[in-house]
Amino acid sequence: MLSLKPFKLKSIFISLFAIVFFMNGTAIVWAKECPQSRKTQTAPPAFLNKKNPLRKEPRHIKKGKVLSHIKAKPIACKQCHGMLGNGQGAMSLHMNPKPRNFTCKLTMDAISDGQLFWIIKNGSKGTSMPSYKHLSDNKVWQLVHYIRSLSK
Repeated sequence: MLSLKPFKLKSIFISLFAIVFFMNGTAIVWAKECPQSRKTQTAPPAFLNKKNPLRKEPRHIKKGKVLSHIKAKPIACKQCHGMLGNGQGAMSLHMNPKPRNFTCKLTMDAISDGQLFWIIKNGSKGTSMPSYKHLSDNKVWQLVHYIRSLSK
């Protein structure tokens, strides 16, 4: 028969409580917000109606994913937006507003390619989203393809 000493039971209980709290706490709940409401600045008309000039091909999506997960500087997108693009990255817990949840189709369908391009290039005032002006237009469009692939 299994015998656990009281201090071990207490440790197990505390660990389980912490896991349940985290699973039910704000760290998970906010990412489920769909659609997300935002007061993001609207891109200038010259950008707003732009369409992604790159074909929606697996190679562009893959290159966008590599940028998002590894190569983007000053910080990889996954740090805030998460590996799944759901806004649950390691740095997102204390951000207000929370990072965009790219998995929410309702939210993403309301954002044009040009708006995404402009935000990536210029950052988003009032949020933690930095500017990635140094990325070539091609790389930003690859990111847009990857981001779009997360909400399908």
